[in-house]
Amino acid sequence: MLSLDHIMKPDLPRLLGLLLALFSSAGLADQVEVHVNGDFPGLKENAEAFIGEVEGRSASNLRRYASTAVDQASKALRALGYYNPVVEWQVEEDEDDKLALLSLEITPGDPVRIKSRTVEIRGAAASDPEFADDLPAHPAQGDILNHGDYTNLRNTFQTRARVRGYFDGRYITHTLEVDPKALTANIVLVFESGERYQLGDVSFEEDHWFETDLLRRYVTFEPGTPYHADEIAKLNSDLLGSGYFAGVDIDASPRNADEGVIPVGVGLTRRDRRSISTGVGFSTDVGPRFRGTWREHWINRMGHSRGAETELSGPRQNVSGWYELPLDPPMTDSIRLTAGYQHEDIENVESELLTFGQQWQHQLDNGWLQVLSLRWEGEQFNIGDDEKGTSRLLIPGIGYSKLHSDSPLDPSHGYRLQVNVSGAHRAALSSVDILHVNAIAKGLITLAGKHRFLTRFQFGGVATNQFKKVPPSLRFFAGGDQSVRGYGYQTLSPENDNDVPVGGRYTMVGSAEYQYEFADNWRAAMFVDHGNAINDLFDPLATGVGVGIRWISPLGPLRLDVAKGLNPEFGGEWRVHFSMGPEL
Repeated sequence: MLSLDHIMKPDLPRLLGLLLALFSSAGLADQVEVHVNGDFPGLKENAEAFIGEVEGRSASNLRRYASTAVDQASKALRALGYYNPVVEWQVEEDEDDKLALLSLEITPGDPVRIKSRTVEIRGAAASDPEFADDLPAHPAQGDILNHGDYTNLRNTFQTRARVRGYFDGRYITHTLEVDPKALTANIVLVFESGERYQLGDVSFEEDHWFETDLLRRYVTFEPGTPYHADEIAKLNSDLLGSGYFAGVDIDASPRNADEGVIPVGVGLTRRDRRSISTGVGFSTDVGPRFRGTWREHWINRMGHSRGAETELSGPRQNVSGWYELPLDPPMTDSIRLTAGYQHEDIENVESELLTFGQQWQHQLDNGWLQVLSLRWEGEQFNIGDDEKGTSRLLIPGIGYSKLHSDSPLDPSHGYRLQVNVSGAHRAALSSVDILHVNAIAKGLITLAGKHRFLTRFQFGGVATNQFKKVPPSLRFFAGGDQSVRGYGYQTLSPENDNDVPVGGRYTMVGSAEYQYEFADNWRAAMFVDHGNAINDLFDPLATGVGVGIRWISPLGPLRLDVAKGLNPEFGGEWRVHFSMGPEL
């Protein structure tokens, strides 16, 4: 009877040796061959990894090495539960090129199987479902013994103890007993967790400069909260995400605990006060564009910030500025004051827009982000020299959005929901009555790691008693990279008597896309888009279909599409579309 309590698998040097040998002309494949009788690819791979790199040896040297190779191969099989293999070897020598070859012929025999598995948790963790539930199912009774699975099961308790604050946890019993003759193994794991530690008061170093009240708003747990490593990680992430700090150092060591309560100390390094960033980009909608951003990350001890940005392209030029005040909690809640100017000249629609506004952002308990806004807009517009006007609007609005994804840049699953409602009334400093609604839904799922399905839907509408006085910025246009591909940017819309797109009262756009990952960071795509900007909900819609390729760059996906608009009456034709940014 053997009692084993360690993993039997190839160490890192052996694995590296295997990889090197794959690219060496005189490596493992040239001087050692491993043959396993039967269909056991895992056994062959593990044996090759254990043996490692063998090269440049003579026939006599290989004969002396044969016993070592047999021993290594036997250990490799034992790690996967085959304790009684028969390993035969012979050295062959090619008389022409004098290259010697060591050949191992392995008959695995019958495997050792798990006869019993006893797992017991004692102490406070026994009643903690996050600790005690969903333990690894393998090795289970009847399984072939795999030492890697056993080690993973053992490590699960220790990892969960560290994450959930059972710092006094220890194994009372941790045994794996193997009987190679009976081909059975018994597992006994008894873990005593002790009491769960708690998080104590959070203290900040005195030289942090900011108001302590502001920093305490980033702490999302109360003293006495059961310890969880995620709480510490979130505090670290939120402080770094504030934009105030270049470095965050949190000390929450159990060595500092007093009667099971861990004090949390936070050291902070302020970042540079100001930063400037610039960038260039390209899309087929607006062509080349330049973007510049200036930001003052902190103005005063209360954490106020401000910034300005500009975007310049052929059809659109804008500049805007903002001033932001953090609220509680500052990670999600803020008040932002904004001002901006934009000039746009697209498809015979020219406008100049001046805005001043305020936004109050607040995250609800259910995860939805709520934005209440009030903005004043003054816009001069000229639509094909047929419609000229000036609008002045005081627009209150409310918006709700929710984003759920497993990655910010390249998610594999997730969705985005967003709805915005705003309006204006002539009795409140406005030149026209308007009710404006815009809703967007996006979804993404990935199957079998390589097959991605994306959907997108948008609906918008504007209700007014004088549509000609509605400025172009509040009308709806469709077509382009982010809308219906196969049509020009903002060319889908109702037209006036001179065939100039003037914008519609409604928009409806839907899209379905399939992507297949054919290589690391490369995907092929097929899609169909359907939609239009219209004045009547029963007006016809346009359809575009196409194929594309996606490259997942460090900055996010870059998309190149070739699309065909299927409705020539709406201007559908072959078009190339290029864009970049997250899928959701």
